[in-house]
Amino acid sequence: MLDHGAAPTMTPQRDPGGPAQGLGSRLMRRKPVEQLVSEGGQGEGGTLRRSLTMWQLTMISIGATLGTGIFVVLGEATPLAGPAVAISFVVAGLTALFSALSYAELAGAVPVSGSSYSYSYATMGELIAWVCGWCLVLEYGVSVAAVAVGWGEYLNELLDGTIGVTIPDAVSAPIGEGGFINLPALVVVLLAMVFLMGGAKESARVNTVMVVIKIVTLLLFIGIGFLGIKAGNYTPLAPLGVTGISAAAATLFFSYIGFDAASTAGEEAKNPKRDLPRAIMLSLLIVTVLYCLVALVAVGAMPWQDFEGTEAALAQIMKDVTGQSFWGVVLAAGAVVAIASVVFAVLYGQTRILFAMSRDGLVPKVFARVNEKTGAPRANTLIVSLFCGVLAAFIPLGELANATSIGTLFAFGLVNVAVIILRWKRPDMNRTFKVMLFPVTPILGFGFCAYMMLSLPGITWVWFGGWMAAGLVFYFLYGLRRSRLATAEK
Repeated sequence: MLDHGAAPTMTPQRDPGGPAQGLGSRLMRRKPVEQLVSEGGQGEGGTLRRSLTMWQLTMISIGATLGTGIFVVLGEATPLAGPAVAISFVVAGLTALFSALSYAELAGAVPVSGSSYSYSYATMGELIAWVCGWCLVLEYGVSVAAVAVGWGEYLNELLDGTIGVTIPDAVSAPIGEGGFINLPALVVVLLAMVFLMGGAKESARVNTVMVVIKIVTLLLFIGIGFLGIKAGNYTPLAPLGVTGISAAAATLFFSYIGFDAASTAGEEAKNPKRDLPRAIMLSLLIVTVLYCLVALVAVGAMPWQDFEGTEAALAQIMKDVTGQSFWGVVLAAGAVVAIASVVFAVLYGQTRILFAMSRDGLVPKVFARVNEKTGAPRANTLIVSLFCGVLAAFIPLGELANATSIGTLFAFGLVNVAVIILRWKRPDMNRTFKVMLFPVTPILGFGFCAYMMLSLPGITWVWFGGWMAAGLVFYFLYGLRRSRLATAEK
């Protein structure tokens, strides 16, 4: 067992493979696991504080996962699969489960803030780690924007049901959807930023309250929506066939993004080796059960054709079932809190991943700067929040959701590969959690991720290719020479 009480060091160490010889060797240099762990929490000018319990870690993962996927993206996925959208949730959940098992093993063995970026650095080398980290920026940073876009829909439902007014499209919808700027989306990102500035412990308390509220809201929907179920709404079960189920599952995978958020808190957890695997698995179980129940009730209470173009479907179902606007308002209020908590938790994860990448020298040092008073990377939080806020204000939800899904699937695939490599190269390493049925489980996890990626539209692949090209340009112009491993070799 590694001693986490020891003072971390920022002194770079050489890769055990020896000095780099040529470009190929430089791209493949690996960062030793022991060095990753020993540097835990250490930033520029301060250190992160270990204050998070297993319960708080679980709430971070649930907070990052449970929100827009069920409150908003359900309206986009149901027209693709029909009543079988519940099966699509199961398919997407299985994809997440295989990867979650791999995440749990690596989080227990390598409890650091970099998540799959750090796992890749220790197993597959610097270039692959950079690619993974760049995908995580797509997963976390862009999903913050996507989630924030959906927040405005329910805010309008809440305002309409309480004071009878709505925010005009011109300032509540992005370009191309009847507006010029989505101000509500920008506002929720900035509010999350303000809370995160206070530090991990204080942020975790706020997040826990919001998570409890949204779980209660969804349970309320299940209870009331159940009364409006009509058996005829379930037939035909899969009007668009297996292809429709797969397409919906690929879209709904966005709903599971965030269960790995606990792994980004590895350097702020009190007992990361024990608590991180538990938090990851528990959060995924809770989220999957809620998703499936809500989907079954939703398509039973409203014909699947009526979901087309409805981004606040659950609130509409509550109104239709009860015949009263009050319950729709309650659902909308819960959704406003729920989606805000996703923005909050995912934004937290993004800042911690960039913190780890900055400490390794692959992105500017400003992202690793820690405020001594709060123990939070404030400059990092400010920069990331402004970036995500601008995306949320001007880009439509659909494009953001698909782009986020493909980046996440790529990163998840690498995590499954990393488990196999680390088991092979370091079989005696202390692991508090082990993937069962190894190596079948991580191989299936990789296969599911590849299958889901291939189910996404061609335009998403175009965006992904452009994103990856931009990331590689940045790496070769900046990270390759400024990497801490590179400076250690000189």
